[in-house]
Amino acid sequence: MNQARHLRFWLIGFALFAAVLWVLSGMLLPFVAGLAIAYFLDPSVDRLERTGLPRWAGAVVVLLSFVLVAFCFVLLLLPLVQAQAVLLIDTLPHYAQVLRERVQPAIEDLVHRLSPEDVERLRTAAGEYAGEAVGWIGRVLRGLLSGGLALFDVFSVLFITPVVAFYLLRDWDVLVGRVDGWAPRQHLSTIRAQAQEVNRTLAGFVRGQALVCVVLGLFYALGLSAAGLNFGLVVGLLSGLLSFIPFVGTLFGFVTSTGLALLQFDSLWRVAIVVAIFIFGQMIEGNVLTPKLVGDKVGLHPVWVMFALLAGGSLFGFVGVLLAVPVAAVIGVLTRFALGRYLQSDYYNGAVDSP
Repeated sequence: MNQARHLRFWLIGFALFAAVLWVLSGMLLPFVAGLAIAYFLDPSVDRLERTGLPRWAGAVVVLLSFVLVAFCFVLLLLPLVQAQAVLLIDTLPHYAQVLRERVQPAIEDLVHRLSPEDVERLRTAAGEYAGEAVGWIGRVLRGLLSGGLALFDVFSVLFITPVVAFYLLRDWDVLVGRVDGWAPRQHLSTIRAQAQEVNRTLAGFVRGQALVCVVLGLFYALGLSAAGLNFGLVVGLLSGLLSFIPFVGTLFGFVTSTGLALLQFDSLWRVAIVVAIFIFGQMIEGNVLTPKLVGDKVGLHPVWVMFALLAGGSLFGFVGVLLAVPVAAVIGVLTRFALGRYLQSDYYNGAVDSP
């Protein structure tokens, strides 16, 4: 009875927490982003604090350094991205003409081989599937934007997020100690152990995967640009950014760059170079970057990460994407803990008396 009451208490608390997130999801973006930045930068502030620097000063130094690096990175890339975006707009009609010239003969040949009834069925099916695909993409984009970005002006987000990150960095240890003081005393050792496991999992995945995304983005951007592919810089950077979702970044970059290469190049060996860049990038990621930077004991399966990101984006928009990996890590740790308890229990070993 006591265990049932405790379980009911925690389930009600979790339901209330989820309801609050649901109601406030439209305004949480700068706070969630600030929390993510603070979590990412906290080890650096801890190192400066151990050297004798006050916590607030360490938070200022680390956060200003982070903002300066991000600002310089944007200043360096913005002109290049803008130039490629303008070039893409100017080149789209040419690419459309090339695609029509290459695809139209094959379509006409296929139409001649089919009966009028088959052609009409194919046309109807293609229209239905295209409409469904466009509608799905529109709903996803609308959900992401309305879930966060559309309700906050970009400038307000840029202003609020650093302020939130600074206060969280300054008071991080105080906040952790206060939350630790709220934990039930009889389960304190267990809660601390699971919290440490969650922190280890998050640190291993988020910080490691962020470095993997940066390295892959730079590699793809430089490789595709060196191969002479138009828009290679933008495609490479987007591929690296989307690599936070396992396989999505590589798939996006491979399909996009190969399609552009087929439209741009007349020689197949140049298309093969673009394909080889992504094959080599996958080899580096699978054999070097992920084992070294992320590690094999993170405990977050790629399929679980993909499911969490898509589910978070569908339920809470952009804020849900930011919260997806931490929530997935917590659920994974608690699930492994519960499974371990179950395997040690009488229910698993068959010692429970049957009614």
